[in-house]
Amino acid sequence: QVQLVESGGGLVQAGGSLRLSCAASGSIFSINAMGWYRQAPGKQRELVASISITISGITRYADSVKGRFTISTDNAKNTVFLQMNSLKPEDTAVYYCNAQTFRGDRWGQGTQVTVSS
Repeated sequence: QVQLVESGGGLVQAGGSLRLSCAASGSIFSINAMGWYRQAPGKQRELVASISITISGITRYADSVKGRFTISTDNAKNTVFLQMNSLKPEDTAVYYCNAQTFRGDRWGQGTQVTVSS
């Protein structure tokens, strides 16, 4: 099994930046891709960004965050980061780390990001 531990959420003013981290442990060899999703109150969980672990350079972003957020991994590819710049109040949500494995999806516990106007 893969375990995911997130960190880096918090409260920031509009226009500010935050960096989320997600450390994977356990059967990390089984991970094909990692990503970040978010869920705002009363809304469905949505993909924010994802990155392939098996093929270098493949990333995907929601249109709403393109140009502002950057997803990356460390050299060992067991930690994924989400650099969030130019944050907006509409980015406020619980952010969840996701790992796609050949045994199915794994999720972190979530970290709150609140952007004040």
